[in-house]
Amino acid sequence: MEKVKKNFGFGCMRLPMNGSEVDIEQTKKMVDEFLAQGFNYFDTAHGYIDGKSELALKECLTSRYPRESYVLTDKLTNFYFKKEEDIRPFFENQLKWCGVDYFDFYLMHAQSAEIFKFFKSCRTYETAFELKAEGKIRHVGISFHDKAEVLDRILTEYPQIEVVQIQFNYLDYNDPAVESRKCYEVCRKHGKPVLVMEPVKGGNLVNLPEEAKAVLDELHGGSPASYAIRFAAGFEGMMMVLSGMSSMEQMQDNLSYMKDFKPLNEKELEAIDKVQKIFKSRNLIPCTACRYCEAGCPKQIKIPDLFAAMNTKKLYNDWNADYYYVLYATKGHKASDCIRCGK
Repeated sequence: MEKVKKNFGFGCMRLPMNGSEVDIEQTKKMVDEFLAQGFNYFDTAHGYIDGKSELALKECLTSRYPRESYVLTDKLTNFYFKKEEDIRPFFENQLKWCGVDYFDFYLMHAQSAEIFKFFKSCRTYETAFELKAEGKIRHVGISFHDKAEVLDRILTEYPQIEVVQIQFNYLDYNDPAVESRKCYEVCRKHGKPVLVMEPVKGGNLVNLPEEAKAVLDELHGGSPASYAIRFAAGFEGMMMVLSGMSSMEQMQDNLSYMKDFKPLNEKELEAIDKVQKIFKSRNLIPCTACRYCEAGCPKQIKIPDLFAAMNTKKLYNDWNADYYYVLYATKGHKASDCIRCGK
């Protein structure tokens, strides 16, 4: 982990786009700026942008910079293998797609009780540890979406796990569904460095309700994103906070306060507490728009988009929410078309 320079990383799930394609020239400029400012951690997965994230990193990063100048994380997702024998060929393809001969970090992706059970049946952890012994992975970790007791069980069963990536932000901190705080405490208990995903909760902590935005504006400090990211980064043991940046403006804003990082002060933490209470009073659907649910939906329902429309309706009650619901809920793909398959 000695190559990691700072505690802020470039999450490559929301790269700048030209229609359905990654905007390569814009991404190159963002990669250049990120490295020029002294940051070097990049995070991807094969499912990001329908397989285009890894390829974009090859074109914009790994083919343009020496291997020792950046840290690259990729992941093994359950969608892409059915048995143990599938794992190595897929892993080798990931190395090719990314244009590297090893990954600094390789995470068992989106672990939950059910997915962990499947991973165990395919000996995925054992395979990853073998790949580490062969020098193709520097550090093996997990990304996690479930209750804290499940995380505790995984880390107890596989103490060789070196890092844990969890969803962590001030809105989910005490949320009973996400259990950010409890998952963080499990990581601390097992002595595992933490990688933070969704510090701005898929944009929900950037596009704040007017009442919440007013609370942060009174601080006369940074952007709404700055308070969210600094909140996450301020906890002990946070090795990396990831931001899914999709424009140069977002990147420059993020870098401005993470270059010389300072945790939130007491006044700022009080403001965050007020914002938490405002959100709690709105009873919103917690969703980060990662789209894993959509990928497995047999009815092809745009689940995150429908959730976003519902949340927008609750927050702003304007015509935009109705318009986008109609746009996303095409015939046969409405929320009411769900067959409760459990996938």
